[in-house]
Amino acid sequence: MATNDGRRGARGGQRRVSMADVAQLAGVSSQTVSRVSNGDAAVVEATRKRVLDAMKELGYRPNSAARALKRGDFRAIGVITMGLTSTGNVRTLDAIAGSASRAGYAVTLIPLDAPTQENVKGAFTRLDELAVDAVVLIMEVHLLDAAALTLPPHVKVVVVDSDATDRFPVVDTDQRQGARAAVRHLLDLGHDTVWHIAGPEESFAAGRRAEAWEEALRTGGRAVPPVLRGDWTPESGYEAGLRLAGEEGLTAVFVANDQMALGLLRAFHDRGVRVPEDVSVVGFDDIPEAASFIPPLTTVHQDFARVGEWCVDAVLRELAGESVTGVRLVPTTLVERDSTAPPAARTRES
Repeated sequence: MATNDGRRGARGGQRRVSMADVAQLAGVSSQTVSRVSNGDAAVVEATRKRVLDAMKELGYRPNSAARALKRGDFRAIGVITMGLTSTGNVRTLDAIAGSASRAGYAVTLIPLDAPTQENVKGAFTRLDELAVDAVVLIMEVHLLDAAALTLPPHVKVVVVDSDATDRFPVVDTDQRQGARAAVRHLLDLGHDTVWHIAGPEESFAAGRRAEAWEEALRTGGRAVPPVLRGDWTPESGYEAGLRLAGEEGLTAVFVANDQMALGLLRAFHDRGVRVPEDVSVVGFDDIPEAASFIPPLTTVHQDFARVGEWCVDAVLRELAGESVTGVRLVPTTLVERDSTAPPAARTRES
């Protein structure tokens, strides 16, 4: 057991240096030590130096948890995301963690294995117990409504890749801009229309990309083929590719993500469909491996790093008392590689 007049226990073991120990060595009150620990500018400089020198000599470390509870400032951001298998989720999370660290905040991650009301409620309960200042949601915000959540009033919320209306600030890739650029690229090459392999119906991003694909075709006066859907995986892209390989008149496909585009390319290879000689393919995401596909994939580049940075920026502005509202869209860019070309029939005629 620790003694009251020294910094050693009865058995010779070291105990934690207390604020009272620092105060005694510096010749000040414990309250003054507390004010120095909290950066109070009103402390006289000579007194501050004595306290800091005493802290250094004794190896005193302020109890950051206790200080956080007192201030209601935990220097922590919680992130709730729908699993870590998605390229976009992982890269966004990486950017959030890096930006938060540079700002002096820790990140607590709660991945959900299924989008159920019970899981969403449980995630918020865990974050509240772990004491965070803000929450970034990388998930569909309608799950909050379904779970009938009442969020703690002190917790700030920022949503990624979703439609939060006016409830929370949103940071998102400009999904529509990217999809329009993909379709226009293919139409400008001379393709009569563009088929689409979309993501899951419940996905906000997939919905925005599919809507923009259809709008671009209708604006150009082109026929709108039926939508094929996948689940973001190469396997689902492969299945869709097998269906499309025998489609009469097909010359161009816009795929809602690069992983499904990879499966599509394999299906076309297995069925003897050449890319881009027979069919042009455009993906979405620009994953690092996209340039190494066979052929290298033309795709829409998402700036996941900027999405993560803007999320943390929104969190910090909210914590500073600023009113942050609306949707902030990160622009996309089309990266042209070897998977797109003018349609073969047009090439022969010219």
